[in-house]
Amino acid sequence: MIVDIHPHVISDDDGRYPPAPLFGKRSDWSQERPSTVETLVAQMNAAGVDKAAVVHSSTTYGFDNAYVVDACNAHAERLLAVGSVDVRAPDATTVIADWVKRGLGGLRIFTGGSTKDFDPSELEDEAAYPAWELMGDLGLAMCIQTGPIGLPQVAALARRFPKVPIILDHLARPDPTDGPPYAAAQGLFDLAALPSIYLKLTPRIMGDSVKGRADPASWFGKLVETFGAPRLAWGSNYPTSPGSLAEIRATAEDRLTTLSAEDRSWIFGRTALALYPRLA
Repeated sequence: MIVDIHPHVISDDDGRYPPAPLFGKRSDWSQERPSTVETLVAQMNAAGVDKAAVVHSSTTYGFDNAYVVDACNAHAERLLAVGSVDVRAPDATTVIADWVKRGLGGLRIFTGGSTKDFDPSELEDEAAYPAWELMGDLGLAMCIQTGPIGLPQVAALARRFPKVPIILDHLARPDPTDGPPYAAAQGLFDLAALPSIYLKLTPRIMGDSVKGRADPASWFGKLVETFGAPRLAWGSNYPTSPGSLAEIRATAEDRLTTLSAEDRSWIFGRTALALYPRLA
């Protein structure tokens, strides 16, 4: 089974699902390459992708998860919604519980990226601790979008809330271009000692693996050696990343070709099902 843990969907009905981007700036990709859930399902069919954990677009809808939840509920046999909530808000636990009742199956914190520089301060705010406690009780995984600047805060959260699987979007954007032994990415590799931290392999990482002195065999080989394939999962980032879902998957398959069939089976499906058991 092939499972994608990082596609996005954008509604074509702004009246029913009005854009209200986080930080007040809408991402370019969500306007240039919008993809409804029907488009995503068609792309999955063409790419041979069986199931997906669909990640809410914070740069389109802010903390309103209505479209990703409605879209995934309409295809519940294949899709699961991963949403965003203001985990620092006083009513965060109530809001999370309400979205989970509506169908939400995971959460994500967006500290920056396409529309804003990374700000890890959100990850160290004690006001969010009740939300993290609830996630542990509910068995929800948390995706975190950050860069290397946020790794100390990620490590602190993993130590404080070990029951919550933490998935690093884009591996927190390490720099592998110095080549083996990838000393510039040591901060990422140091997180391997924390068993609740997982890595999301996306087109950004696939592209970086062939830049500078990096090469896919040694880069992904070290990731597997350090973290283990059961802590790595593939995410397409479709349609944020250009290309069809089939093309994105083909590139990932090519970059990971030197790994064993067992390792690839974890990365392309089994890890995702462990993180999001409802997809199983």
